Amino acid sequence: MNRFGYFASILIFATAFISFSFIAPKNKEKEIKNFSLKGVDNKIVSLSDYKDAKGFIIVFTCNKCPMAKLYTDRLNTINDKFKKQHVYVLALNSMDTLAYAEESFKLMQKKAKNDKLTVPYLQDKKQKVAKQFNATHTPQAFIIWKNNENKFIIKYQGAIDDNAGEPEKVAHHYLIDSVDELLNKKNVTIAKSESFGCKIYYRGEKNKMN
Repeated sequence: MNRFGYFASILIFATAFISFSFIAPKNKEKEIKNFSLKGVDNKIVSLSDYKDAKGFIIVFTCNKCPMAKLYTDRLNTINDKFKKQHVYVLALNSMDTLAYAEESFKLMQKKAKNDKLTVPYLQDKKQKVAKQFNATHTPQAFIIWKNNENKFIIKYQGAIDDNAGEPEKVAHHYLIDSVDELLNKKNVTIAKSESFGCKIYYRGEKNKMN
């Protein structure tokens, strides 16, 4: 190999290495660590409580968000569909109770009773879990799935489906379809979708509210 060919090979290798260095972090799957939160029944719920769990559907919701209210029945239905297959739905309220009095634990209990919510409704009062997921609004859904190392990895994030107001006209059941694919050991076709709702303001951000 002549000198030009040698340096050309080095340049190609270096370019490929640099490109991989920039690309690889983007493809890294995010792990969710175990967490423990109090539910509206005053019991502490942890991911580790579900010894047989293949995965979880984590939905960030709240008491007052109009968009979130539209999904209560659907959360119950999704939970009924998958819990026998060891995939469990958890609803989390991570709203700042100092900024929003209507998001208090007492009113969470009232909502769960009035709406006949059958999934655990948990208060993320310190917002630590929301920060772990990088949750931004309600309702926002995540699927976390147990890998071969018994770690829970985010496999989907975004909307529950594509029609909040008219469930009978839903064309894309993002959550249901993604869980079905995972249960059948397939890759998730749509790993991220757009979802809309009420912004989660983290404590200390009250001055940023509009």
